[in-house]
Amino acid sequence: MKKLEMNKIMVLNRIELIEKYLTRLYKLKELSGGKFNLPDNFAIASYNLRSILEAVFDISGHIVTRKPNVVFDSYKDIAIKLGEQKIVPKKFAENELYKMGKYRNRLTHFYFEITSKEMYGIIQNDLGDFEIFLKYIKKLLK
Repeated sequence: MKKLEMNKIMVLNRIELIEKYLTRLYKLKELSGGKFNLPDNFAIASYNLRSILEAVFDISGHIVTRKPNVVFDSYKDIAIKLGEQKIVPKKFAENELYKMGKYRNRLTHFYFEITSKEMYGIIQNDLGDFEIFLKYIKKLLK
């Protein structure tokens, strides 16, 4: 089976979206917990985080399917495949990316369970994981 070419324009477009939404989240990161708890700030954060996760897995799914005979059943599987294909370090794939896949599903299907405190914690502590992901994807594009 022939290897499929990567659609660099699609990947670059998603990178641009991730960077735009990350900028918004970094601004929200500066808010105190009390100000973050305002309904509009929580909604903005939720939308931007979900959009970033969608773009991460659009890129990731696209990359892993460029190789023949690669199949996956979930976003968590895509994360593992990126590590197996050495697109990102295996440890990063198994930990941070895997958690991103789980959280993407939680934001999409169990959004009503997400608390402001939980979202605030992610924005305070985990945005760097997206920067790490982007570093590896940009390296792949070179």
